[in-house]
Amino acid sequence: MKRSERTALISKIVSDAPGKVFGLSYFCDIFGTARSTVSEDISVVRRSLEAHGHGKLITVSGPGGGVRYLPFADEKSALDIQNRLCNALNDKNRMLGGGFLYTSDIMFDPSFSTDMARVFAGLFFNTDANCVVTIETKGIPLALMTARLLNLPTVVVRREPRISEGPTISINYFSAAAEKMQKMSISKKAVKPGSRAIIIDDFMRAGGSIKGIGELLSELDVTVVGIGVGIASITPKTKKISGYRPLVYLGDVDESTGLIEVTPNFQIFENI
Repeated sequence: MKRSERTALISKIVSDAPGKVFGLSYFCDIFGTARSTVSEDISVVRRSLEAHGHGKLITVSGPGGGVRYLPFADEKSALDIQNRLCNALNDKNRMLGGGFLYTSDIMFDPSFSTDMARVFAGLFFNTDANCVVTIETKGIPLALMTARLLNLPTVVVRREPRISEGPTISINYFSAAAEKMQKMSISKKAVKPGSRAIIIDDFMRAGGSIKGIGELLSELDVTVVGIGVGIASITPKTKKISGYRPLVYLGDVDESTGLIEVTPNFQIFENI
Protein backbone atom coordinates (compact mmCIF):
# COMPACT_ATOMS: atom_id res chain seq x y z
CA MET A 1 0.00 0.00 0.00
CA LYS A 2 1.34 3.42 -0.95
CA ARG A 3 1.99 6.05 1.70
CA SER A 4 -0.72 8.28 0.24
CA GLU A 5 -3.23 5.44 0.74
CA ARG A 6 -2.05 4.74 4.26
CA THR A 7 -2.20 8.38 5.34
CA ALA A 8 -5.68 8.72 3.82
CA LEU A 9 -6.90 5.70 5.79
CA ILE A 10 -5.26 6.90 9.01
CA SER A 11 -7.01 10.25 8.61
CA LYS A 12 -10.34 8.51 8.00
CA ILE A 13 -9.99 6.10 10.93
CA VAL A 14 -9.02 8.70 13.53
CA SER A 15 -11.54 11.30 12.34
CA ASP A 16 -14.36 8.75 12.62
CA ALA A 17 -13.48 8.20 16.29
CA PRO A 18 -12.21 11.51 17.73
CA GLY A 19 -10.72 11.25 21.19
CA LYS A 20 -10.17 7.48 20.94
CA VAL A 21 -6.63 6.20 21.44
CA PHE A 22 -5.25 4.07 18.61
CA GLY A 23 -2.07 2.12 19.27
CA LEU A 24 0.63 1.99 16.59
CA SER A 25 0.22 -1.79 16.48
CA TYR A 26 -3.38 -1.27 15.34
CA PHE A 27 -2.18 0.42 12.16
CA CYS A 28 0.74 -2.00 11.78
CA ASP A 29 -1.74 -4.88 11.67
CA ILE A 30 -3.97 -3.16 9.14
CA PHE A 31 -1.19 -2.14 6.78
CA GLY A 32 1.25 -4.99 7.42
CA THR A 33 4.06 -2.50 7.94
CA ALA A 34 6.72 -1.79 10.56
CA ARG A 35 6.14 0.62 13.46
CA SER A 36 8.73 3.01 12.07
CA THR A 37 6.77 3.26 8.81
CA VAL A 38 3.51 3.86 10.64
CA SER A 39 5.20 6.52 12.79
CA GLU A 40 6.31 8.36 9.66
CA ASP A 41 2.80 8.12 8.21
CA ILE A 42 1.28 9.53 11.39
CA SER A 43 3.77 12.40 11.32
CA VAL A 44 2.60 13.27 7.80
CA VAL A 45 -1.05 13.24 8.90
CA ARG A 46 -0.23 15.30 12.00
CA ARG A 47 1.57 18.02 10.02
CA SER A 48 -1.24 18.22 7.49
CA LEU A 49 -3.99 18.54 10.10
CA GLU A 50 -2.17 21.20 12.10
CA ALA A 51 -1.11 23.18 9.03
CA HIS A 52 -4.72 23.57 7.91
CA GLY A 53 -6.31 24.14 11.32
CA HIS A 54 -8.19 20.84 11.46
CA GLY A 55 -7.05 19.72 14.89
CA LYS A 56 -4.17 17.67 16.24
CA LEU A 57 -2.97 14.10 16.55
CA ILE A 58 -1.94 13.84 20.19
CA THR A 59 0.70 11.29 21.20
CA VAL A 60 -0.37 9.20 24.19
CA SER A 61 2.55 7.59 26.04
CA GLY A 62 2.59 4.45 28.15
CA PRO A 63 1.78 0.76 27.59
CA GLY A 64 -1.70 1.56 26.29
CA GLY A 65 -0.51 4.57 24.37
CA GLY A 66 -0.64 5.56 20.74
CA VAL A 67 -2.31 8.52 19.11
CA ARG A 68 -5.70 10.16 19.35
CA TYR A 69 -7.28 12.77 17.13
CA LEU A 70 -8.76 15.90 18.66
CA PRO A 71 -10.47 18.13 16.08
CA PHE A 72 -9.61 21.42 17.73
CA ALA A 73 -10.54 24.74 16.27
CA ASP A 74 -7.45 26.96 16.32
CA GLU A 75 -7.93 30.66 17.04
CA LYS A 76 -8.55 31.56 13.40
CA SER A 77 -11.03 28.72 12.90
CA ALA A 78 -12.70 29.54 16.22
CA LEU A 79 -13.22 33.15 15.18
CA ASP A 80 -14.78 31.96 11.91
CA ILE A 81 -17.17 29.75 13.92
CA GLN A 82 -17.99 32.61 16.29
CA ASN A 83 -18.70 34.97 13.38
CA ARG A 84 -20.89 32.35 11.75
CA LEU A 85 -22.88 32.08 14.98
CA CYS A 86 -23.16 35.87 15.24
CA ASN A 87 -24.41 36.12 11.67
CA ALA A 88 -27.01 33.41 12.27
CA LEU A 89 -28.26 35.09 15.44
CA ASN A 90 -28.37 38.59 13.94
CA ASP A 91 -31.78 38.09 12.32
CA LYS A 92 -34.76 40.06 13.60
CA ASN A 93 -37.04 37.13 12.73
CA ARG A 94 -35.48 35.30 15.70
CA MET A 95 -36.97 37.74 18.22
CA LEU A 96 -39.39 36.08 20.63
CA GLY A 97 -40.00 38.99 23.00
CA GLY A 98 -38.55 39.72 26.40
CA GLY A 99 -35.02 39.78 25.00
CA PHE A 100 -35.11 36.14 23.92
CA LEU A 101 -34.13 34.71 20.55
CA TYR A 102 -35.16 31.53 18.75
CA THR A 103 -32.03 29.33 18.61
CA SER A 104 -33.32 25.75 18.37
CA ASP A 105 -32.53 25.49 14.65
CA ILE A 106 -28.91 26.44 15.37
CA MET A 107 -28.37 24.19 18.38
CA PHE A 108 -29.99 21.18 16.73
CA ASP A 109 -28.05 21.61 13.47
CA PRO A 110 -25.36 18.86 13.58
CA SER A 111 -22.93 20.89 11.49
CA PHE A 112 -23.35 24.00 13.64
CA SER A 113 -23.21 22.22 16.99
CA THR A 114 -20.15 20.20 15.91
CA ASP A 115 -18.26 23.35 14.89
CA MET A 116 -19.11 25.01 18.19
CA ALA A 117 -18.05 21.86 20.04
CA ARG A 118 -14.66 21.98 18.31
CA VAL A 119 -13.93 25.21 20.15
CA PHE A 120 -14.89 23.69 23.51
CA ALA A 121 -12.87 20.54 22.77
CA GLY A 122 -9.81 22.73 22.29
CA LEU A 123 -10.48 24.59 25.52
CA PHE A 124 -11.06 21.59 27.75
CA PHE A 125 -9.08 18.68 26.29
CA ASN A 126 -6.41 18.84 28.99
CA THR A 127 -8.75 19.04 32.01
CA ASP A 128 -8.70 15.25 32.60
CA ALA A 129 -12.50 15.33 32.64
CA ASN A 130 -14.52 12.13 32.95
CA CYS A 131 -17.82 13.40 31.55
CA VAL A 132 -19.68 16.29 29.94
CA VAL A 133 -22.78 17.50 31.77
CA THR A 134 -25.70 19.60 30.53
CA ILE A 135 -29.32 20.31 31.40
CA GLU A 136 -32.16 19.43 29.09
CA THR A 137 -33.10 20.37 26.41
CA LYS A 138 -31.35 22.69 23.95
CA GLY A 139 -27.93 22.21 25.50
CA ILE A 140 -27.93 18.48 24.75
CA PRO A 141 -26.68 18.59 21.11
CA LEU A 142 -23.80 20.93 21.95
CA ALA A 143 -22.82 18.87 24.99
CA LEU A 144 -23.11 15.60 23.07
CA MET A 145 -20.90 16.83 20.23
CA THR A 146 -18.33 18.13 22.70
CA ALA A 147 -18.36 14.80 24.51
CA ARG A 148 -17.90 12.92 21.25
CA LEU A 149 -14.87 14.98 20.29
CA LEU A 150 -13.32 14.33 23.71
CA ASN A 151 -14.44 10.66 23.79
CA LEU A 152 -16.37 11.20 27.02
CA PRO A 153 -19.88 10.19 28.15
CA THR A 154 -22.67 12.77 28.30
CA VAL A 155 -24.74 13.25 31.44
CA VAL A 156 -28.10 15.04 31.18
CA VAL A 157 -29.57 16.82 34.20
CA ARG A 158 -33.37 16.59 34.13
CA ARG A 159 -35.95 19.24 34.94
CA GLU A 160 -38.03 16.55 36.61
CA PRO A 161 -36.89 13.12 37.89
CA ARG A 162 -37.89 10.10 35.83
CA ILE A 163 -38.53 6.58 37.04
CA SER A 164 -36.14 5.24 34.41
CA GLU A 165 -33.29 7.23 36.04
CA GLY A 166 -33.41 5.24 39.27
CA PRO A 167 -32.51 7.00 42.54
CA THR A 168 -31.95 10.73 42.00
CA ILE A 169 -30.76 13.85 43.78
CA SER A 170 -32.78 17.04 43.24
CA ILE A 171 -32.34 20.71 44.10
CA ASN A 172 -34.30 23.91 43.58
CA TYR A 173 -32.66 26.89 41.89
CA PHE A 174 -33.69 30.33 40.66
CA SER A 175 -33.80 30.72 36.88
CA ALA A 176 -33.35 34.31 35.72
CA ALA A 177 -34.60 33.34 32.27
CA ALA A 178 -37.86 31.92 33.65
CA GLU A 179 -37.90 34.43 36.54
CA LYS A 180 -38.96 31.75 39.02
CA MET A 181 -37.74 28.86 41.13
CA GLN A 182 -37.24 25.66 39.20
CA LYS A 183 -36.14 22.12 39.95
CA MET A 184 -33.39 19.93 38.52
CA SER A 185 -32.37 16.37 39.25
CA ILE A 186 -29.61 13.92 38.39
CA SER A 187 -29.43 10.16 38.65
CA LYS A 188 -27.06 8.86 41.34
CA LYS A 189 -25.88 6.32 38.77
CA ALA A 190 -24.99 8.99 36.17
CA VAL A 191 -21.52 9.82 37.48
CA LYS A 192 -19.06 8.20 39.86
CA PRO A 193 -17.97 10.02 43.03
CA GLY A 194 -14.63 11.73 42.52
CA SER A 195 -15.25 12.38 38.81
CA ARG A 196 -14.32 15.57 36.97
CA ALA A 197 -16.98 17.21 34.81
CA ILE A 198 -17.23 19.77 32.04
CA ILE A 199 -20.52 21.70 31.98
CA ILE A 200 -21.81 22.73 28.55
CA ASP A 201 -24.95 24.80 28.00
CA ASP A 202 -26.48 26.55 25.01
CA PHE A 203 -27.48 29.84 26.69
CA MET A 204 -26.76 31.66 29.94
CA ARG A 205 -28.37 34.79 31.33
CA ALA A 206 -27.41 35.08 35.02
CA GLY A 207 -25.91 31.61 35.43
CA GLY A 208 -28.54 30.19 37.79
CA SER A 209 -28.93 26.92 35.88
CA ILE A 210 -25.19 26.30 35.65
CA LYS A 211 -24.74 27.20 39.31
CA GLY A 212 -27.47 24.69 40.11
CA ILE A 213 -25.74 21.99 38.05
CA GLY A 214 -22.49 22.65 39.92
CA GLU A 215 -24.23 22.35 43.29
CA LEU A 216 -25.97 19.18 42.16
CA LEU A 217 -22.67 17.65 41.06
CA SER A 218 -21.01 18.61 44.34
CA GLU A 219 -23.62 16.47 46.12
CA LEU A 220 -22.17 13.52 44.20
CA ASP A 221 -18.58 14.56 44.98
CA VAL A 222 -17.98 15.60 41.35
CA THR A 223 -15.61 18.48 40.56
CA VAL A 224 -16.41 20.96 37.76
CA VAL A 225 -13.24 21.55 35.70
CA GLY A 226 -14.66 23.64 32.85
CA ILE A 227 -17.77 25.55 31.79
CA GLY A 228 -18.60 26.26 28.15
CA VAL A 229 -21.58 28.33 26.99
CA GLY A 230 -22.78 28.85 23.45
CA ILE A 231 -24.41 32.26 24.03
CA ALA A 232 -24.02 34.41 27.15
CA SER A 233 -26.19 37.45 27.79
CA ILE A 234 -24.31 40.61 28.76
CA THR A 235 -27.07 41.45 31.25
CA PRO A 236 -27.16 41.09 34.15
CA LYS A 237 -23.55 42.15 34.48
CA THR A 238 -23.07 40.24 37.74
CA LYS A 239 -23.34 36.49 37.19
CA LYS A 240 -23.89 33.74 39.73
CA ILE A 241 -20.85 31.84 38.44
CA SER A 242 -17.34 32.64 37.25
CA GLY A 243 -14.80 30.98 34.99
CA TYR A 244 -17.28 30.26 32.19
CA ARG A 245 -16.22 30.54 28.55
CA PRO A 246 -18.91 31.74 26.11
CA LEU A 247 -18.54 31.60 22.34
CA VAL A 248 -20.50 34.83 21.82
CA TYR A 249 -22.07 37.59 23.89
CA LEU A 250 -25.67 38.68 23.41
CA GLY A 251 -26.29 42.37 24.09
CA ASP A 252 -29.34 44.52 23.41
CA VAL A 253 -32.33 42.95 21.64
CA ASP A 254 -34.52 45.84 20.50
CA GLU A 255 -37.88 44.68 19.14
CA SER A 256 -38.83 48.17 17.96
CA THR A 257 -35.82 48.55 15.67
CA GLY A 258 -35.01 44.90 15.01
CA LEU A 259 -31.50 45.45 16.39
CA ILE A 260 -29.71 42.42 17.82
CA GLU A 261 -26.28 43.02 19.34
CA VAL A 262 -24.18 39.90 19.29
CA THR A 263 -20.37 39.79 19.32
CA PRO A 264 -17.67 37.09 19.49
CA ASN A 265 -15.83 36.47 22.75
CA PHE A 266 -12.39 37.52 21.56
CA GLN A 267 -10.80 36.47 24.87
CA ILE A 268 -12.05 32.90 24.79
CA PHE A 269 -8.54 31.43 24.55
CA GLU A 270 -6.97 33.62 27.24
CA ASN A 271 -5.23 31.82 30.12
CA ILE A 272 -5.30 28.46 28.31
